[in-house]
Amino acid sequence: MPDLIVKLYGLPDERPRFAQLKKEGVVIRRAMACDKHQVVKWVQETFGKLWASECDVAFTNHPASCFLATKSRKPVGFACYDSSMKNFFGPIGVVEDFRGKGIGTALLLQCLQAMAANGYAYAIIGDVELTKFYQKTVHAHVIPDSSPGVYFDRLKKEKVSSSPETDHPPT
Repeated sequence: MPDLIVKLYGLPDERPRFAQLKKEGVVIRRAMACDKHQVVKWVQETFGKLWASECDVAFTNHPASCFLATKSRKPVGFACYDSSMKNFFGPIGVVEDFRGKGIGTALLLQCLQAMAANGYAYAIIGDVELTKFYQKTVHAHVIPDSSPGVYFDRLKKEKVSSSPETDHPPT
């Protein structure tokens, strides 16, 4: 699967989406160090070990490069950046019952806005299965010859999937 590139200057305004989600009781926020063990455990149980590893790395950044979506103070989605590689967005996951409500889009935009605030002009989304979602939402473009990309396990000489055990769309 290819990598995508996203221009970070000129992203859509996420404020109306956040306001609507807040009315529905969904809060999007940056994770804090005190959230680490609970969030990483939840990601592992919900989305698998690979994404939990990347989420764990996001907590080593300062501030943490992980954003959460919560409802009634319980996680319903997450997204990270600068985990696998600098300037990479992902992973992102939303629990099944909350998909299709714009939570994945809000998490994506929150991360990309944070990346832009950190001085990045572009972001890479690695090993993407849902290219149409990213193309529609943030005008991402496929990077030619980008597969297998950085998720190639050089020790085993085979590609390591960036997807959890069960594929989950981001919204």
